[in-house]
Amino acid sequence: MAHGTTPHFHNTQGLRSIEIGSKEFQCVGALPPFDHPHVFLDMGKDSEIVCPYCSTLYVFKAELGAGHANPSSAIFDVHAA
Repeated sequence: MAHGTTPHFHNTQGLRSIEIGSKEFQCVGALPPFDHPHVFLDMGKDSEIVCPYCSTLYVFKAELGAGHANPSSAIFDVHAA
């Protein structure tokens, strides 16, 4: 991710899991002002990871493309915050 910004995702909806197209990203929990510390997560060779703060399960789906999510409402726009 050295050539771009790190994607940020949130789980304001309280979903059991979120599919994402990035293996390196930040989880913000819920939308501000109810967010948790913005934690960097790296799946490495795995295809899923659980956020240690909010317990959201993130599942990697390469077909989504970097920075995208299913549902798309889980994408957090750091520039709009």
